[in-house]
Amino acid sequence: MTILDQPADAAEPVGSVVLLRHAPYLFYVWSRCFSRFSSQIAAVAVGWQVYDMTGSAFQLGMVGLVQFLPMLLLVFAGGHAADRYDRRMVVQVCQIVQGLVALYLAWGSYGGWITVPEIFVAVGLFGAATAFESPASSALLPGVVPAGTLQKATALTSGTGQLAMICGPALGGIAYALSTGLPYALMAGFWVIGGLLNNAIKLDRPIVAKEPPSFRALFAGVGFVRRNPAILGTISLDLFAVLLGGAVVLLPIYARDILQTGPWGLGILRAAPAVGALLMTVVLTRWTINRRVGMRMFQAVIVFGLATAVFAVSQLVWLSLIALLIMGAADTVSVVIRISLVQLATPDDMRGRVGAVNFLFINASNQLGQFESGVTAALFGTMPAALLGGIGTVAVALLWMKLFPTLRDVERLE
Repeated sequence: MTILDQPADAAEPVGSVVLLRHAPYLFYVWSRCFSRFSSQIAAVAVGWQVYDMTGSAFQLGMVGLVQFLPMLLLVFAGGHAADRYDRRMVVQVCQIVQGLVALYLAWGSYGGWITVPEIFVAVGLFGAATAFESPASSALLPGVVPAGTLQKATALTSGTGQLAMICGPALGGIAYALSTGLPYALMAGFWVIGGLLNNAIKLDRPIVAKEPPSFRALFAGVGFVRRNPAILGTISLDLFAVLLGGAVVLLPIYARDILQTGPWGLGILRAAPAVGALLMTVVLTRWTINRRVGMRMFQAVIVFGLATAVFAVSQLVWLSLIALLIMGAADTVSVVIRISLVQLATPDDMRGRVGAVNFLFINASNQLGQFESGVTAALFGTMPAALLGGIGTVAVALLWMKLFPTLRDVERLE
C-alpha cells in the first residue's frame, strides 16, 4: 500500500549531496538546530534547578504541565498563523521571545532571587512561544528542500536536532555546575543565532493564504486528520507512546538518587538518547525505508517501550546509557516515518494546521508525559513509574496494530 494523493513534493528521490548544497535548507536546519540547543539546555537547567530547590518529584512533573497548558490553548492558533503568514517571521518572533525570557532567568539565577513560581511562569512562556514556532517550523520544511528529498531532509533535520540533544544537555549540565545563570545566558545567545539564520532563508515556494480567518479554518487540521486513518493512527500512536514513555523527565532523580551522579551525569544521560538517534539518522540518510514502513514504525515503538523498561530497573550507569541509546535510535525510526507520511499526505496550504494537530498530539504530549511521570513517581516511586510507562508503550503499539490496519499495512512512502 502507498500513500495516495501526494502533493508535488513526492517526486523521484535525489541524492543527499544536492540537499546539503541547497542554501535555504541549510539555513533552515541550522536555525532549528540552535533553537533545539536552547530547548535541551533548558530541559537540564530547569529540571535540575526546580528539583534542587524543592526536592519534589511532583514539582518536577509540574514543569511539564506548566509548559503543556499554553501549548494546548494556543497550538491551533499557531497552526493557522503558519498557514496565513510568513512562516519564517513566525519562527523568528518566537525565537526572540524565548531569548528574552531566557535572559530574565539568567538575571534572576545570577542574582539568586529567582523563585520556583517565576521559573514556572518562564516555562509557560516557553510553551506559548513553542505553540507557534513548532507548526510554522514543521510546515516550512517542504518549502526549503528540492523536490524528491523530503524523507532524507527529514532524517537529516532529525540528525542535526539530535546533535543539539547530544551537546545541549551536556553543555547545560556543565554550565549549571559552573553557575546557575550561565545555561540561561547560553540559551538566549543560541536563540538569537537561530533567529538570524532563519531570517536568511529564501523560500522556493512561499505560502499564499487561501482562507480568511474563521473558526472553521482554525480547526480545519483536525478534520483533515480525522478523514485520514493512516495519519490519525500514526499521530495517536506517538501520543500514547510519548505520554507513557516519559521516563526522561525522571532523569534528575535517577542521576542524583539512583545512579548517584551530579549535574554532569544528568547531562550525559540526557544526551544518550540523542547519540542513539544520531547514529540511526546516519543509517536512514544512506538507506531510506522503502518497504513495510508501517510495520517498521510499530516495531520501533515496541523496541522503544522495551528499552524504557530496561532503563527503569537499571541501577548501573552503563546499562542505563545503553537503554537510552536504544530508545533514541528506535524513536528516530518512528519519527522519520511519521513526519514523512504526514508531510507527503498533506497539501501545502494545510501543513501549518495539520502540523498543529501533530504537535499537540506528539510534541506537547512530551510535557504532559512529564507531568504523568512526575505524578506516578510521587505516588508509586521512580522505578515503578518508569517501568509501567515502558510496558504501557508496548501494549499501546500492539493494540494500535489491530485498531489501524491501514497504517500497519503501509508499504512505501514514495
